[in-house]
Amino acid sequence: MSLLANASVLLGKELRTEFRSRELLTTTVVFILMIIVLFSFTFDPTSAESRRFGPGLLWLAFLFAASLMLQPCFLREQTNDTLSALRLSVEDPFAIFLAKLTANTLFLLLTEFLLLPIFSVLYNVPVLPVLGWLIFVFFLGSLGVSIAGTALSAISAQARMRELLLPLLLLPLLTPVLVASTEVTKALLDPSPYVSWKGIGFLAVFDLVFLTALWLFGEYLLEE
Repeated sequence: MSLLANASVLLGKELRTEFRSRELLTTTVVFILMIIVLFSFTFDPTSAESRRFGPGLLWLAFLFAASLMLQPCFLREQTNDTLSALRLSVEDPFAIFLAKLTANTLFLLLTEFLLLPIFSVLYNVPVLPVLGWLIFVFFLGSLGVSIAGTALSAISAQARMRELLLPLLLLPLLTPVLVASTEVTKALLDPSPYVSWKGIGFLAVFDLVFLTALWLFGEYLLEE
């Protein structure tokens, strides 16, 4: 119970910090919007190309945006050695990771939901009939990105080439998540929508495995 209580307090801190400045969300939304708009000019919105390539471009934009969003996750804790104070204030160090990955997941979901209508209009792809399933897929994919990204952010924050290290580690690790999320989204946006249970199962297993690993080894990541 203390784990959830500590995590909820730290989550409130993360949300207040971000919504007070809104720098991270604004930068991420603008970045994804530029990618979606630029690539929309290369496709005929009345053709099947939008349904074929749109989901891949959408998740690729989310992945690159996540690398921007996750970069300062632990960097801001370096100021005045805040991370050491956080470690002393909680009984379980996993509470720090739980709060940060929850905040990162919420920020990613908020960004995705803001830009989904724009994607639907520019690529002429209706999303309302499968909106519930899309929300579920976005949650599983964003959770996987946040779990792996938060762990790697803790590692790269203390490295000398931190700005370069996180993308180099993040992109190869999250390639399976990107592929699975794209395939499931593509199936949902098909003219005859269907649910790719294989892809959903893979995302669920990925999230569970990496969350368990973070719970087991998170304390050592904070010590390195």
